[in-house]
Amino acid sequence: MENRNQNGQPEIPPPAVRIALVTGGNRGIGREIARQLSLAGLTVLIGCRDEAKGKAAAEQLGKEGAPVYPEVVDVSSPSSIDALMGRIKERYGRLDVLVNNAGIILDRGVPVLEVEDSVVRQTLETNFFGALRLIQAAVPLMKKHRYGRIVNVSSGLGTYQAFDVLPDLKGQSGAYRLSKALLNYLTRLAAQEVDGREIKINAVCPGSVRTDMGGEDAPLSVEEGADTAVWLALIGADGPNGGFFRYRMKAEW
Repeated sequence: MENRNQNGQPEIPPPAVRIALVTGGNRGIGREIARQLSLAGLTVLIGCRDEAKGKAAAEQLGKEGAPVYPEVVDVSSPSSIDALMGRIKERYGRLDVLVNNAGIILDRGVPVLEVEDSVVRQTLETNFFGALRLIQAAVPLMKKHRYGRIVNVSSGLGTYQAFDVLPDLKGQSGAYRLSKALLNYLTRLAAQEVDGREIKINAVCPGSVRTDMGGEDAPLSVEEGADTAVWLALIGADGPNGGFFRYRMKAEW
């Protein structure tokens, strides 16, 4: 007898291997997320701007027993995203997991009243619009196969809580913080447009992690920083949708 879900539709059995895309996957937190997802049995594509760096990361991860496949993409370029999604559709016909990890910070310590327009625009193109375009491209594929997990790697600096927790920051790093605030809001909006059981969209704050962006004095290892994102990428049908998480716990926006 054919199994059916709560809506009376036939259940689709999980594929032998799910397909995951991790942007900014050639280094730092993205690389570690890709490694852990590969070890969990997924076919993992790592999106990166530099082909050589992507191949080098893939070669090293393969030696560690975590095969991944590099894909060149500039998330700030609509045409580059279109080309990537075209390749994914042609080669795999599906995309089950999307981790929007690619991000930049160009105005560290710069007061928002002094930041240049070009810096704000460049930051938003990568940190916000890139994620938006990828979500818009991925969700139709996920709806077709009635399964999807989207994880937006955000930051506590994009929350209202940051004003109380880190008052000394004042208006510094405004372009970066605005981009993450928009990413958080996008997470909530997009989550309202999907099933919530078959497809889930959540955001994560990885914390202060020892990466090129976080610095060598940051308290968390990349393994610790990647943990919650990987957890959200692999959650079951009863998992959350439209939430913001840190250390696998719901956090305040």
